[in-house]
Amino acid sequence: MTGYEVGVGGLILLSAFLSMAAGIGILRFPDVPTRLHAATKPQVLGLAVVLLAIVLRVPTWGVVSTAVLIMTFQLLTQPMTAHMLGRAAYRSDHVRRDLLIEDDLGRDIDEHEHELERPHESDEAREDGPTR
Repeated sequence: MTGYEVGVGGLILLSAFLSMAAGIGILRFPDVPTRLHAATKPQVLGLAVVLLAIVLRVPTWGVVSTAVLIMTFQLLTQPMTAHMLGRAAYRSDHVRRDLLIEDDLGRDIDEHEHELERPHESDEAREDGPTR
């Protein structure tokens, strides 16, 4: 076994460790945002490391282009998916608000609800009738 093969094997083991850390984080963390963090960050890095190992082991254009497409797709979809799941969990009260350091989304939702409750000036003018 050469040093090259040991390096590729080390990358695969690193990828397995990162994927395992993501799985443990999903099971152990207390709320949805921290679980989403555990699901996305190490999992994407683990995928990148295993794709690098595959490209190093089989360095053909077909493998490289496929690995680049897979990684690009993951980098484009994982953050968006985590963001949308986090917002859905927040709106359905599956987030422990006592663990949040700063609740930006709650502040924005409250401001938007207050804007919807206030009648607009054009609505008030229509209710009073035409002004002359």
